[in-house]
Amino acid sequence: MGEFWPVPDVLTYLAGSWRVERSVRDLASGQTGAFTGTTVFGPSEEDGLLHHESGTFTWLGVPRPAERTLRFLPGGRPGTADVRFADGRPFHDLDLTTGRHVADHPCSADLYRGEFSVLDADHWRTVWRVGGPAKDLVLTTDYAREA
Repeated sequence: MGEFWPVPDVLTYLAGSWRVERSVRDLASGQTGAFTGTTVFGPSEEDGLLHHESGTFTWLGVPRPAERTLRFLPGGRPGTADVRFADGRPFHDLDLTTGRHVADHPCSADLYRGEFSVLDADHWRTVWRVGGPAKDLVLTTDYAREA
């Protein structure tokens, strides 16, 4: 097997609870932050999964509660997903059939480029690079399946 672990069906792979550790680096200022918490991919009212992330985000030494919700719907090809914000706006596509995927999300003047890597049956990672007039960030998130 290579560096990445192929996933024939992304929604089946993601279903369940995951421990989350995220580092955030502001490349312009050198400041760093961290998020620790849990992501649950559970059933949604639609065909797909509801992603709910909750935990603590620490920035400049100040911890704060943080959460977000996304919708993972079946994608245009078997085994893929269409990721949307909680309000239904499009976020990005997701195809992990090779174990790796790159997706772009333009947001106003900024561009979010995400690289998704599946390491094995119980571990995956995302690295988002955010660039724009006011942002120069790298967000690295490691997911470990909870037993």
